[in-house]
Amino acid sequence: MQAVLYVGHGSRVKEAAEEAASFIKQTMEKVDGFIQEYCFLELSPPTIMQGVKRCVERGATRIAVVPVLLLSAGHAKRDIPKDLEKARQTYPDVTFTYGRPLGVHPMMVDVIAHKISEKKPLTGDMNILLVGRGSSDPDTLEDVQAITQLLKERLTVQSVDYCFLAAAQPRFNQKIVDTALSGKKNVIVLPYLLFTGILMNEVKSAVAQLPLQEDQTFVICDYLNGHPHLNQLLKDRVLEAVQGKVELMKKN
Repeated sequence: MQAVLYVGHGSRVKEAAEEAASFIKQTMEKVDGFIQEYCFLELSPPTIMQGVKRCVERGATRIAVVPVLLLSAGHAKRDIPKDLEKARQTYPDVTFTYGRPLGVHPMMVDVIAHKISEKKPLTGDMNILLVGRGSSDPDTLEDVQAITQLLKERLTVQSVDYCFLAAAQPRFNQKIVDTALSGKKNVIVLPYLLFTGILMNEVKSAVAQLPLQEDQTFVICDYLNGHPHLNQLLKDRVLEAVQGKVELMKKN
């Protein structure tokens, strides 16, 4: 019997874990015919091994594991597969397939445009600053650059730039100050994060301390959760993993 195991990142912030669980459950309602469970990589229960165990207890002989993450980085490429190798050893009669993060996709531009329009209408004088979580993995940088390029091609605005909260350059704390000092007037700060959490608080704190002129406005958009395109894209990733298009490991 086929099962789907959704793996979220996890968070020390209870609200973030609850948002992730709610988002996954919304997607589960769009996916029919499989055993479905969710778990977290770290910081929030249940663990990956607990999630696998629950799938097996419900009769799974094949488990498609889907990372509920925005971009490819160490968590998706190393940490989750490491735990799944332990699961394979524990359950040698179960076949595991592995899916992709949400990743770079044209639908993400629609999500971003919606998040901006929730705050103010899109106008040609806007300067969008995409704020990523950050990673030492070069694929993360490439993904953010690709999303930035999609935004430039699709949105008629003055500029689109990017930065990171940690582990990659340019760093958000310096970039946001440089943007303010450059005199740009209509700036949209877009946290490229799925859910709330500590990083959202860091963004709000940094923007609140900016030395802005009277004619400058810096507006912070909400994080990405809440748009139906995200559920559709996660469903697509589920079906890919179920079909075995992205193989991680198989039983011996």
